[in-house]
Amino acid sequence: MPNLETLLIFTAAALVLNLSPGPSNFYVLSRSLAQGTPAGMVATMGLAAGSLVHVSAAALGLSAVFGYSPVAYGLLKLAGAGYLVYLGLTYLVSARSAPGALAAGPPKPRRRIFWESSLVEILNPKTALFFLAFLPQFADVEAGPLAPQILLLGFIVTLTGVPCDATVAVLSGRAGRALSASPWVRRALNWVSGSLLIGLGAFLALSRRVAD
Repeated sequence: MPNLETLLIFTAAALVLNLSPGPSNFYVLSRSLAQGTPAGMVATMGLAAGSLVHVSAAALGLSAVFGYSPVAYGLLKLAGAGYLVYLGLTYLVSARSAPGALAAGPPKPRRRIFWESSLVEILNPKTALFFLAFLPQFADVEAGPLAPQILLLGFIVTLTGVPCDATVAVLSGRAGRALSASPWVRRALNWVSGSLLIGLGAFLALSRRVAD
């Protein structure tokens, strides 16, 4: 395993990267605005679960496929972008409902939010390339097998990202709760949430093949 000094430097670097605003923050923001802090927290955990899938793939060498195959990368990118756009459209459809019906509509189950969020992260090839490019730089070939080191480093990146996304969930959830007393405002929040998700989908679809 990497020595303690390397792990401390890596943890600090991972925290700085996660503190920088990115797509995951905007995704959690959209969920929290639409359905409150609890939904944002569930989305945060779903993104973390999806991230760990990429960490496992990096440890097994599977992420290298997206580094060397533009076709595989492009297909996964389009699938992820399409899924984000689909989620955004569901909010826009809700926003088109009558305000009274919208206020009384059932919220998305938290289990569904978790799995949707996990899938959003799994379908993001930029996450796969990030782990593929970033984690090996801190692994030590003389300290033992690389796979366990990659798993540990990837877990640190994921863990340091959770409080950052959770903070976004709490703050945006409170703002959404304060504003959603009016059904018309609730409708506007769904428009904002849907537009954010569609914008993220467009960003992913148009982005180049580089790590975040």
